[in-house]
Amino acid sequence: MLWRAPLVALGLAVALGRAQQLPLLSTSHDSEWSLYDKPSENSTHNLVFDTIHSLLQHWPNTRYRNGHNMVPGTVAPGTLFYHGRSDDQLPPGAQWIATDPEHSLMFCRSRFGEGGCWHLTLVTHRELNVLYFDGSSAAKMPYGTMDTQDIVGWGNVYPERSFRERERIEALCDWGKPLGIDGFVRMEMDFEIMLCDFTPTGGVDVLSFLNLHRESGGPRLHTWGDSDAYGVLHSPPPPDPPQHCPPPASSSLDVTHEFQSLTADPITTQRIDSVTLAGHWHNHYPGETRVKLDLTRLVSFYDTDLAPSLVKVRYGVERWFHRLENITEPDVRAAMSRLENASGPNRDPGSGVDWQTLFHVIVDRFANRLEYLEYTLFNLTEANTTTILNQAQEQVRRMLLPYMLESVQRPENSEDGSWAMPIFKLCATSHTKFITSSTLSSKLTTSEHLLLNSINGVNKEICRTVTKMWTQFTPSTDLAGPVLEQWRAETKRLMRWLDWSVWVKCHPACSFDEVCYLPTWPFFGGGGGPRRRGPGGPGGPGGPPQRNPPHEPGREGPPPEGTPPFTASMLEDDDNYEWLRPSPRCVSRI
Repeated sequence: MLWRAPLVALGLAVALGRAQQLPLLSTSHDSEWSLYDKPSENSTHNLVFDTIHSLLQHWPNTRYRNGHNMVPGTVAPGTLFYHGRSDDQLPPGAQWIATDPEHSLMFCRSRFGEGGCWHLTLVTHRELNVLYFDGSSAAKMPYGTMDTQDIVGWGNVYPERSFRERERIEALCDWGKPLGIDGFVRMEMDFEIMLCDFTPTGGVDVLSFLNLHRESGGPRLHTWGDSDAYGVLHSPPPPDPPQHCPPPASSSLDVTHEFQSLTADPITTQRIDSVTLAGHWHNHYPGETRVKLDLTRLVSFYDTDLAPSLVKVRYGVERWFHRLENITEPDVRAAMSRLENASGPNRDPGSGVDWQTLFHVIVDRFANRLEYLEYTLFNLTEANTTTILNQAQEQVRRMLLPYMLESVQRPENSEDGSWAMPIFKLCATSHTKFITSSTLSSKLTTSEHLLLNSINGVNKEICRTVTKMWTQFTPSTDLAGPVLEQWRAETKRLMRWLDWSVWVKCHPACSFDEVCYLPTWPFFGGGGGPRRRGPGGPGGPGGPPQRNPPHEPGREGPPPEGTPPFTASMLEDDDNYEWLRPSPRCVSRI
């Protein structure tokens, strides 16, 4: 392995020999491929990209609880699902089923503390048509997790209805029945489906219905809604949120707190640990694989053409608190019309492009490299400035190697980086040029145009930033310090804009008998929740979230006219910070 060092040094020497002193700033705006034009403040390319890349993955949808996407999908025949009950009767109507038995066993309860409990295993005998709500869409919270379901079921956002699960499932199933939708996929500690029909007509058969042993000391059975305590996955209301957690702006809460926490006894705590670990099986790509999504029919509230009224609602608001409150009625009608057209039988087949793979190719290509670049720029504290800059320059060069044309050479004298435009453009368009220039472009659905634009927007910004850094490299020791600071700022800005959850991890890494955990509903900490070792270390995207002011430094001009005031004064409250902005920590497995 010793041969690598001379080759790297030789490459750096060539780069140093060619490099000329370049200005750090420029006002060149010659074309759409200027290296100095940042994305629009209202662009949602990064938000669409990250949410699409995160679909059906537990980790990113736990981090950002408030979903914005609705995606039709299917479940294949022969797939098992689970349902816990206190009696041996099949549910007479719509109910909740779990993708993993660790989840349904939490609600396999005896009525009077004896006689065991009943655990139902179902198997699909035909393909089920489902609709997936992303985010922590099964978390019964009034702060945005259920906004998309409210829109579909009731036509507006109703935070005070966060615990009206019986009304919710009936409204959704009534809406979906004419469209042939069998159920709705959601996520809390693990994934679940709101199944509209438990009979063979609904696409499922009973595989087993077992009377399981139930240890004594478990939680008492709650019966405030259904005879089976709302079935498998209708959890009791969670513990009271932090003292200063804000109520929704438009309503008062309708939440019952008359319950004993499921974490009150060691038996239930063990099962909570089990369901938390089961959810972690689906933390990262490919996520929950028993549901197959059709991205050609996706509907996103981050689509600014579909829901323009949300642009000013989001302005200056941290992503943790993006939600659908204050969406206008015309935007609701437009979204529902598109969703119903996408879910109906006469839908456009689309282009055939494997969008899911394409999104992951981009992340695989750049995620680790950008993380390592950030580490080099910020953590090599014992190295001198020139050494850090040389190492970072080599990493940037490697990212651009597939696009470095022989015909593009650094000029002797250049006032900006416009000479590198062909490299920038090739880097930014190589993954999608064929789609836009071939007959595939005429086959794209409306949803696919959104996907394509998000990939192009994200890829362009990555390539713009990296190419700009490469053009600014200078061998001058006098300029090394300013260049290093600018590279640090650009790398931090880019990674913050991309905000990929693959960078969110425990620092230092957890030991073998621990797991890296993000606070998830209803186990936010304290009481009987997962036992924590301590927070992850600071530094980089994997550290604690940045406490950004509502209007970030560097914004140009005032917020758009009509922007509502940012009233969440509690955002900087230390008591609420971790609860509202989940950050990773190591917790014991047992």
